[in-house]
Amino acid sequence: MAAEDEAELSLLECRVCFEPYGPDGQRRPLNLPCGHVLCRGCVGALAGAERQRLECPFCRRLWGPAETSDCLPLLQLLELLRPAGRGLASALGGGGGGAAAPAGLGLRLCLGGWGSLVNPTGVAACPGPGGLAVAHDGKKRIHVFGPSGFCLRRFGERGGASNDIKYPLDVTVTSDGHVVVTDGGDCSVKAFDSEGRGVLAVREGFRLPWGLDASPRSEVILTDSEAGALYRLAADFQRGELKKCQMIRSQLVSPRAVAVCPTSGAVVVIEHLRPRGPSKGSTRVTILSAEMDLIGQVDSFGLNLVFPSRIYATAVAFDREGRVIVTDVCSQAVICLGKPEEFPIFNPLISHGLAYPVGLTYTADDSLVVLDSGDHSVKVYSST
Repeated sequence: MAAEDEAELSLLECRVCFEPYGPDGQRRPLNLPCGHVLCRGCVGALAGAERQRLECPFCRRLWGPAETSDCLPLLQLLELLRPAGRGLASALGGGGGGAAAPAGLGLRLCLGGWGSLVNPTGVAACPGPGGLAVAHDGKKRIHVFGPSGFCLRRFGERGGASNDIKYPLDVTVTSDGHVVVTDGGDCSVKAFDSEGRGVLAVREGFRLPWGLDASPRSEVILTDSEAGALYRLAADFQRGELKKCQMIRSQLVSPRAVAVCPTSGAVVVIEHLRPRGPSKGSTRVTILSAEMDLIGQVDSFGLNLVFPSRIYATAVAFDREGRVIVTDVCSQAVICLGKPEEFPIFNPLISHGLAYPVGLTYTADDSLVVLDSGDHSVKVYSST
Protein backbone atom coordinates (compact mmCIF):
# COMPACT_ATOMS: atom_id res chain seq x y z
CA MET A 1 0.00 0.00 0.00
CA ALA A 2 1.35 3.44 -0.93
CA ALA A 3 2.31 5.81 1.87
CA GLU A 4 -0.38 8.34 0.91
CA ASP A 5 -3.06 5.59 1.02
CA GLU A 6 -1.91 4.54 4.48
CA ALA A 7 -2.12 8.16 5.63
CA GLU A 8 -5.64 8.43 4.26
CA LEU A 9 -6.79 5.27 6.04
CA SER A 10 -5.19 6.36 9.30
CA LEU A 11 -6.81 9.77 9.18
CA LEU A 12 -10.28 8.81 7.96
CA GLU A 13 -10.83 5.63 9.99
CA CYS A 14 -11.67 5.21 13.68
CA ARG A 15 -8.57 3.72 15.31
CA VAL A 16 -10.69 1.53 17.60
CA CYS A 17 -13.10 -0.23 15.21
CA PHE A 18 -11.21 0.63 11.97
CA GLU A 19 -14.46 1.61 10.27
CA PRO A 20 -14.41 4.74 8.06
CA TYR A 21 -15.71 7.96 9.56
CA GLY A 22 -18.88 9.49 8.17
CA PRO A 23 -20.74 12.78 8.62
CA ASP A 24 -23.71 11.33 10.52
CA GLY A 25 -24.86 8.62 12.89
CA GLN A 26 -22.54 6.16 14.59
CA ARG A 27 -19.66 6.92 12.21
CA ARG A 28 -19.47 10.64 13.12
CA PRO A 29 -15.99 11.49 14.55
CA LEU A 30 -15.95 12.83 18.11
CA ASN A 31 -13.14 14.41 20.12
CA LEU A 32 -12.42 13.35 23.67
CA PRO A 33 -11.11 16.17 25.94
CA CYS A 34 -7.65 14.54 25.80
CA GLY A 35 -7.59 15.20 22.04
CA HIS A 36 -8.02 11.63 20.77
CA VAL A 37 -10.74 10.96 18.20
CA LEU A 38 -13.23 8.08 18.13
CA CYS A 39 -16.41 7.42 16.21
CA ARG A 40 -19.72 7.96 18.01
CA GLY A 41 -20.39 4.22 18.03
CA CYS A 42 -17.14 3.46 19.87
CA VAL A 43 -17.76 6.28 22.36
CA GLY A 44 -21.14 4.72 23.18
CA ALA A 45 -19.68 1.22 23.42
CA LEU A 46 -16.84 2.31 25.72
CA ALA A 47 -19.24 4.24 27.96
CA GLY A 48 -21.41 1.14 28.46
CA ALA A 49 -25.10 0.87 29.13
CA GLU A 50 -25.07 3.29 32.08
CA ARG A 51 -23.10 5.90 30.05
CA GLN A 52 -21.39 7.25 33.15
CA ARG A 53 -17.67 7.31 32.30
CA LEU A 54 -15.49 6.08 29.48
CA GLU A 55 -11.78 5.39 29.41
CA CYS A 56 -9.80 6.69 26.45
CA PRO A 57 -8.31 3.57 24.80
CA PHE A 58 -5.11 5.46 23.97
CA CYS A 59 -4.16 7.47 27.06
CA ARG A 60 -6.45 5.78 29.66
CA ARG A 61 -7.92 9.02 30.97
CA LEU A 62 -11.51 8.94 32.19
CA TRP A 63 -14.15 11.18 30.64
CA GLY A 64 -17.91 11.52 30.56
CA PRO A 65 -19.76 10.97 27.25
CA ALA A 66 -21.18 14.49 27.53
CA GLU A 67 -17.62 15.91 27.39
CA THR A 68 -17.12 14.84 23.78
CA SER A 69 -17.39 17.26 20.87
CA ASP A 70 -17.50 17.02 17.08
CA CYS A 71 -14.10 16.72 15.40
CA LEU A 72 -14.55 19.64 13.03
CA PRO A 73 -11.35 19.20 10.97
CA LEU A 74 -12.32 15.63 10.04
CA LEU A 75 -15.92 16.62 9.31
CA GLN A 76 -14.70 19.43 7.07
CA LEU A 77 -12.27 17.06 5.37
CA LEU A 78 -15.06 14.51 4.77
CA GLU A 79 -17.19 17.28 3.27
CA LEU A 80 -14.29 18.30 1.03
CA LEU A 81 -13.60 14.77 -0.18
CA ARG A 82 -17.06 13.25 -0.47
CA PRO A 83 -18.39 14.89 -3.69
CA ALA A 84 -15.29 14.20 -5.74
CA GLY A 85 -14.61 10.70 -4.46
CA ARG A 86 -10.87 11.22 -4.73
CA GLY A 87 -8.08 10.11 -2.44
CA LEU A 88 -6.69 12.29 0.28
CA ALA A 89 -3.40 13.00 -1.45
CA SER A 90 -4.97 14.06 -4.75
CA ALA A 91 -7.74 16.12 -3.13
CA LEU A 92 -5.37 18.06 -0.93
CA GLY A 93 -2.58 18.45 -3.41
CA GLY A 94 -0.11 15.90 -2.05
CA GLY A 95 2.98 16.68 -0.02
CA GLY A 96 5.73 17.20 -2.56
CA GLY A 97 4.23 19.09 -5.48
CA GLY A 98 4.42 22.65 -4.15
CA ALA A 99 7.23 25.11 -4.64
CA ALA A 100 9.67 25.85 -1.85
CA ALA A 101 9.07 28.95 0.26
CA PRO A 102 10.72 31.76 -1.72
CA ALA A 103 10.96 34.01 1.32
CA GLY A 104 13.22 31.52 3.10
CA LEU A 105 10.72 30.81 5.87
CA GLY A 106 11.69 28.11 8.35
CA LEU A 107 9.70 26.53 11.15
CA ARG A 108 10.95 28.08 14.39
CA LEU A 109 8.40 26.87 16.92
CA CYS A 110 5.52 24.40 17.11
CA LEU A 111 3.20 24.42 20.11
CA GLY A 112 -0.04 22.80 21.19
CA GLY A 113 -0.78 19.35 19.78
CA TRP A 114 -3.11 16.55 20.81
CA GLY A 115 -4.63 17.12 24.25
CA SER A 116 -3.17 20.60 24.66
CA LEU A 117 -5.39 22.14 21.98
CA VAL A 118 -8.67 20.59 20.79
CA ASN A 119 -10.13 21.67 17.45
CA PRO A 120 -8.42 25.09 17.44
CA THR A 121 -10.38 27.66 15.44
CA GLY A 122 -8.57 30.99 15.77
CA VAL A 123 -5.17 32.53 16.50
CA ALA A 124 -4.11 36.14 17.12
CA ALA A 125 -0.88 37.93 17.97
CA CYS A 126 -0.65 39.72 21.32
CA PRO A 127 1.01 43.15 21.67
CA GLY A 128 4.73 42.87 22.25
CA PRO A 129 7.19 40.23 21.07
CA GLY A 130 5.83 36.84 20.14
CA GLY A 131 2.76 36.31 22.36
CA LEU A 132 -0.20 34.41 20.90
CA ALA A 133 -3.84 33.86 21.85
CA VAL A 134 -5.51 30.67 20.57
CA ALA A 135 -9.22 29.78 20.63
CA HIS A 136 -10.10 26.09 20.80
CA ASP A 137 -12.70 23.61 22.03
CA GLY A 138 -11.14 22.68 25.38
CA LYS A 139 -12.51 23.31 28.86
CA LYS A 140 -10.63 26.62 28.94
CA ARG A 141 -11.44 28.08 25.55
CA ILE A 142 -8.58 30.60 25.28
CA HIS A 143 -4.90 29.77 25.74
CA VAL A 144 -2.29 32.55 25.80
CA PHE A 145 1.25 31.50 24.91
CA GLY A 146 4.49 33.37 25.51
CA PRO A 147 7.26 33.83 22.92
CA SER A 148 8.93 30.55 23.91
CA GLY A 149 5.71 28.57 23.47
CA PHE A 150 4.95 28.20 27.18
CA CYS A 151 1.26 28.59 28.06
CA LEU A 152 0.98 31.67 30.29
CA ARG A 153 -2.74 31.47 31.09
CA ARG A 154 -5.99 29.75 30.19
CA PHE A 155 -9.44 31.27 30.51
CA GLY A 156 -12.93 31.37 29.03
CA GLU A 157 -14.87 28.59 30.71
CA ARG A 158 -17.07 26.27 28.70
CA GLY A 159 -20.51 26.86 30.18
CA GLY A 160 -23.73 28.82 30.19
CA ALA A 161 -22.80 31.93 32.21
CA SER A 162 -22.80 35.28 30.44
CA ASN A 163 -19.00 35.46 30.15
CA ASP A 164 -18.49 31.76 29.46
CA ILE A 165 -17.62 30.76 25.91
CA LYS A 166 -19.92 28.17 24.39
CA TYR A 167 -18.23 27.71 21.01
CA PRO A 168 -15.36 29.99 19.96
CA LEU A 169 -15.03 30.66 16.24
CA ASP A 170 -12.23 33.24 16.13
CA VAL A 171 -10.10 35.45 18.36
CA THR A 172 -8.27 38.76 18.10
CA VAL A 173 -6.25 40.90 20.51
CA THR A 174 -6.54 44.68 20.62
CA SER A 175 -3.55 47.01 20.85
CA ASP A 176 -4.24 47.50 24.58
CA GLY A 177 -4.20 43.75 25.23
CA HIS A 178 -7.89 42.85 25.39
CA VAL A 179 -8.82 39.45 23.97
CA VAL A 180 -12.00 39.48 21.85
CA VAL A 181 -13.76 36.25 20.85
CA THR A 182 -16.69 35.41 18.56
CA ASP A 183 -18.96 32.87 20.25
CA GLY A 184 -21.05 30.85 17.81
CA GLY A 185 -22.84 29.14 20.70
CA ASP A 186 -24.89 32.19 21.70
CA CYS A 187 -24.11 34.43 18.68
CA SER A 188 -22.16 37.01 20.65
CA VAL A 189 -18.82 38.80 20.79
CA LYS A 190 -17.05 38.63 24.17
CA ALA A 191 -14.06 40.61 25.44
CA PHE A 192 -11.63 39.71 28.24
CA ASP A 193 -8.82 41.65 29.87
CA SER A 194 -5.23 40.42 29.87
CA GLU A 195 -5.88 38.35 32.99
CA GLY A 196 -8.86 36.58 31.48
CA ARG A 197 -11.63 38.46 33.27
CA GLY A 198 -14.74 39.04 31.18
CA VAL A 199 -15.33 42.76 30.60
CA LEU A 200 -17.95 42.94 27.83
CA ALA A 201 -20.44 40.75 25.95
CA VAL A 202 -22.08 42.15 22.80
CA ARG A 203 -25.02 40.47 21.10
CA GLU A 204 -26.54 43.31 19.03
CA GLY A 205 -28.74 41.03 16.96
CA PHE A 206 -25.93 38.99 15.41
CA ARG A 207 -27.04 35.87 13.54
CA LEU A 208 -23.66 34.08 13.48
CA PRO A 209 -20.60 36.24 14.23
CA TRP A 210 -17.55 34.45 12.86
CA GLY A 211 -14.23 36.08 11.96
CA LEU A 212 -12.76 39.20 13.54
CA ASP A 213 -9.63 41.33 13.56
CA ALA A 214 -8.57 44.38 15.55
CA SER A 215 -7.53 47.63 13.90
CA PRO A 216 -4.60 49.72 15.21
CA ARG A 217 -7.22 51.97 16.90
CA SER A 218 -8.53 48.95 18.86
CA GLU A 219 -11.75 48.86 16.86
CA VAL A 220 -12.85 45.35 15.91
CA ILE A 221 -13.96 44.42 12.38
CA LEU A 222 -16.07 41.26 12.37
CA THR A 223 -18.08 39.15 9.95
CA ASP A 224 -21.57 37.73 10.43
CA SER A 225 -21.67 34.60 8.30
CA GLU A 226 -25.44 34.08 8.39
CA ALA A 227 -26.32 37.75 7.87
CA GLY A 228 -23.75 38.17 5.07
CA ALA A 229 -22.49 41.35 6.70
CA LEU A 230 -19.42 43.12 8.01
CA TYR A 231 -19.51 45.09 11.29
CA ARG A 232 -17.32 47.65 13.01
CA LEU A 233 -17.34 47.43 16.82
CA ALA A 234 -15.93 50.22 18.98
CA ALA A 235 -15.81 49.90 22.76
CA ASP A 236 -14.10 51.18 25.89
CA PHE A 237 -12.85 47.78 26.97
CA GLN A 238 -11.26 49.18 30.14
CA ARG A 239 -14.71 50.25 31.37
CA GLY A 240 -16.62 47.47 29.66
CA GLU A 241 -18.72 49.96 27.64
CA LEU A 242 -19.90 49.48 24.06
CA LYS A 243 -19.62 52.68 22.04
CA LYS A 244 -20.78 51.55 18.61
CA CYS A 245 -21.63 48.41 16.67
CA GLN A 246 -22.28 49.40 13.05
CA MET A 247 -22.91 47.35 9.93
CA ILE A 248 -20.44 48.67 7.35
CA ARG A 249 -20.97 46.23 4.47
CA SER A 250 -23.82 43.92 3.48
CA GLN A 251 -24.67 41.47 0.69
CA LEU A 252 -21.62 39.31 1.28
CA VAL A 253 -21.90 35.53 0.84
CA SER A 254 -21.21 33.65 4.07
CA PRO A 255 -18.21 35.82 5.08
CA ARG A 256 -15.93 34.19 7.64
CA ALA A 257 -12.24 35.03 7.95
CA VAL A 258 -11.35 38.74 7.93
CA ALA A 259 -8.20 40.84 8.30
CA VAL A 260 -7.44 44.56 8.59
CA CYS A 261 -4.34 46.10 7.02
CA PRO A 262 -2.48 47.96 9.82
CA THR A 263 -1.14 50.60 7.44
CA SER A 264 -3.96 51.40 4.99
CA GLY A 265 -7.01 50.21 6.92
CA ALA A 266 -8.07 48.03 3.98
CA VAL A 267 -10.13 44.97 4.86
CA VAL A 268 -9.96 41.53 3.25
CA VAL A 269 -12.75 38.98 3.68
CA ILE A 270 -13.06 35.34 2.68
CA GLU A 271 -16.55 34.51 1.44
CA HIS A 272 -17.74 30.91 1.25
CA LEU A 273 -19.79 30.48 -1.91
CA ARG A 274 -22.59 27.96 -1.96
CA PRO A 275 -22.17 24.91 -4.22
CA ARG A 276 -24.18 24.67 -7.40
CA GLY A 277 -25.61 21.25 -8.09
CA PRO A 278 -23.22 18.37 -7.31
CA SER A 279 -20.12 20.58 -7.31
CA LYS A 280 -18.30 21.53 -4.14
CA GLY A 281 -18.49 24.99 -2.68
CA SER A 282 -15.72 27.48 -3.32
CA THR A 283 -14.30 30.58 -1.71
CA ARG A 284 -13.87 34.19 -2.78
CA VAL A 285 -11.26 36.64 -1.52
CA THR A 286 -12.66 40.19 -1.43
CA ILE A 287 -10.59 43.31 -0.67
CA LEU A 288 -12.32 46.50 0.49
CA SER A 289 -10.86 49.94 1.15
CA ALA A 290 -11.09 51.56 4.57
CA GLU A 291 -14.17 53.34 3.19
CA MET A 292 -15.67 49.95 2.16
CA ASP A 293 -15.20 50.45 -1.59
CA LEU A 294 -14.41 47.31 -3.56
CA ILE A 295 -10.72 47.14 -4.52
CA GLY A 296 -10.29 43.59 -5.73
CA GLN A 297 -12.04 40.24 -5.80
CA VAL A 298 -11.13 36.75 -6.96
CA ASP A 299 -12.79 33.37 -6.43
CA SER A 300 -11.46 29.81 -6.57
CA PHE A 301 -12.06 29.64 -10.34
CA GLY A 302 -10.10 32.85 -10.93
CA LEU A 303 -7.21 31.58 -8.81
CA ASN A 304 -7.16 28.38 -10.89
CA LEU A 305 -6.14 30.53 -13.84
CA VAL A 306 -2.83 31.37 -12.13
CA PHE A 307 -2.42 28.13 -10.18
CA PRO A 308 -3.27 24.68 -11.59
CA SER A 309 -4.72 23.21 -8.37
CA ARG A 310 -8.07 24.05 -6.79
CA ILE A 311 -7.74 26.55 -3.93
CA TYR A 312 -10.07 26.68 -0.93
CA ALA A 313 -9.07 29.59 1.31
CA THR A 314 -9.78 29.32 5.03
CA ALA A 315 -7.81 32.13 6.69
CA VAL A 316 -6.37 35.49 5.69
CA ALA A 317 -3.93 38.13 6.94
CA PHE A 318 -1.97 41.16 5.77
CA ASP A 319 1.81 41.08 6.09
CA ARG A 320 3.91 44.09 7.08
CA GLU A 321 4.10 45.29 3.47
CA GLY A 322 0.33 45.13 2.99
CA ARG A 323 0.28 41.93 0.94
CA VAL A 324 -2.68 39.56 1.24
CA ILE A 325 -1.76 36.12 2.62
CA VAL A 326 -4.19 33.16 2.67
CA THR A 327 -4.19 29.57 3.84
CA ASP A 328 -5.36 26.88 1.40
CA VAL A 329 -6.58 23.51 2.68
CA CYS A 330 -6.53 21.89 -0.77
CA SER A 331 -2.79 22.26 -1.27
CA GLN A 332 -2.05 22.47 2.48
CA ALA A 333 -0.20 25.68 1.85
CA VAL A 334 0.15 29.36 2.72
CA ILE A 335 0.01 31.59 -0.34
CA CYS A 336 0.77 35.27 -0.96
CA LEU A 337 -1.74 36.93 -3.32
CA GLY A 338 0.10 40.25 -3.48
CA LYS A 339 -0.81 43.81 -2.57
CA PRO A 340 -4.31 45.10 -3.37
CA GLU A 341 -3.04 47.08 -6.37
CA GLU A 342 -1.40 43.95 -7.91
CA PHE A 343 -4.02 41.45 -6.74
CA PRO A 344 -4.01 38.58 -7.46
CA ILE A 345 -0.55 37.11 -7.96
CA PHE A 346 0.49 33.64 -6.80
CA ASN A 347 3.50 33.19 -4.54
CA PRO A 348 3.63 30.10 -2.25
CA LEU A 349 5.20 30.87 1.13
CA ILE A 350 4.77 27.49 2.85
CA SER A 351 4.06 24.37 0.82
CA HIS A 352 4.80 21.47 3.15
CA GLY A 353 4.40 20.48 6.78
CA LEU A 354 0.76 21.56 7.14
CA ALA A 355 -2.30 19.30 7.51
CA TYR A 356 -5.39 21.56 7.66
CA PRO A 357 -4.43 25.25 8.08
CA VAL A 358 -7.35 27.32 9.40
CA GLY A 359 -5.78 30.38 11.05
CA LEU A 360 -3.15 32.96 10.18
CA THR A 361 -1.49 35.97 11.80
CA TYR A 362 1.77 37.91 12.00
CA THR A 363 3.58 38.73 15.24
CA ALA A 364 5.20 42.06 16.06
CA ASP A 365 8.61 40.64 15.05
CA ASP A 366 7.17 39.66 11.62
CA SER A 367 6.99 35.93 12.28
CA LEU A 368 4.27 34.13 10.32
CA VAL A 369 1.93 32.08 12.54
CA VAL A 370 -0.23 29.29 11.10
CA LEU A 371 -2.97 27.54 13.07
CA ASP A 372 -3.06 23.92 11.90
CA SER A 373 -6.31 22.28 12.99
CA GLY A 374 -5.28 19.02 11.35
CA ASP A 375 -2.79 18.25 14.11
CA HIS A 376 -4.16 20.72 16.71
CA SER A 377 -1.03 22.85 16.68
CA VAL A 378 0.31 26.36 16.14
CA LYS A 379 3.34 26.69 13.87
CA VAL A 380 5.57 29.78 13.89
CA TYR A 381 7.77 30.53 10.87
CA SER A 382 10.61 33.03 10.64
CA SER A 383 12.98 34.11 7.90
CA THR A 384 16.06 31.91 7.75
